[in-house]
This record gives sequence, structure tokens and C-alpha cells, in this order.
Amino acid sequence: AQQGRVREKAYGKQKIYFADQEQLPAASDAELHGLDGEIAVLSAKVQALQQSCRQMEAELKDLSSSMTTPEMARETEELRKDCASYTEKLEGIKSATNHVTPEEKEKVCSEQKLYCREWRRRKRMATELLEAILEGYPRSKKQFFEEVGIETDEDHNVTLPAAV
Repeated sequence: AQQGRVREKAYGKQKIYFADQEQLPAASDAELHGLDGEIAVLSAKVQALQQSCRQMEAELKDLSSSMTTPEMARETEELRKDCASYTEKLEGIKSATNHVTPEEKEKVCSEQKLYCREWRRRKRMATELLEAILEGYPRSKKQFFEEVGIETDEDHNVTLPAAV
């Protein structure tokens, strides 16, 4: 600063030193245009490199998340084993002689519907009868059931199948 090569500015207790630009040669308009052009070219180059870098990072991410060859070989082997076991199971099912015919299946389904309908009907009748008795009974429903020895579906965690 004393030699005049750098300038000094004081801001409160702080001092800032910077190059004295008056000692630098002034640039002509042609040089400024040339530098602007060089800046534009270098900026375009930077953008192209940044774009290339982003593409390479994306490709690296894809490659990092994909399976390696040994992993792929293990996965393929596991899938082949699964496929073989399923094929054996399918052959066992196909060769079985105890298949249920559609008629037998329909008969069983209709019987189940009939029995469920009867179960609902009887449960409703029993419930109505017990409610009629409980209207004149001095104690609670639970005490009445214990005294008479009635077990409900709910006591045994049994529910009616849904009506189809």
C-alpha cells in the first residue's frame, strides 16, 4: 500500500486491500469484445460439460442400482428352482385322481347355503324366544344363560359365513 501497488480502504476497524486498477493498462473496445466472446465460448463449454456430467451421474446411478452378474446368476438359479418345484406341484395336481367334478362342487355349495340359511333361521328363532323370556326375567341375560346352560356362537368365537 505504501508503494502504491495496492490500495487500502478502511471500514470502521477493518481495512480492505485491493489492486490499484489505475496502474493497469486500459483495454480497448476490440479487446473487451474479444474477451466477451471468449467468456461466451467458455460458458457454453462449461454448460456442455455440466450436462455431460449430469448424464454420466444418472448413468452411474442406474448402473449402481442394477444387479451385478453374480447376483443375477443367483437370482436366475433361485427362479429356476422355484419354477421346477411349481412344475412338480402342478404335475402332482394334474395326475391326482380325486378331482371334484363341477356337479359335486355345485352340490356341496348348495348344501352349504341351505345349512347356513337354516342356521340363521334357527338362531333368529332362538334369539326371539330368549328375548321374550328375558322380558319377564328379573336378572341379566348373562345370568339367565349361565343358569339355564345356554352357550352362544359368540362364546365359542363362531360366526356365520357371509351370505352369498
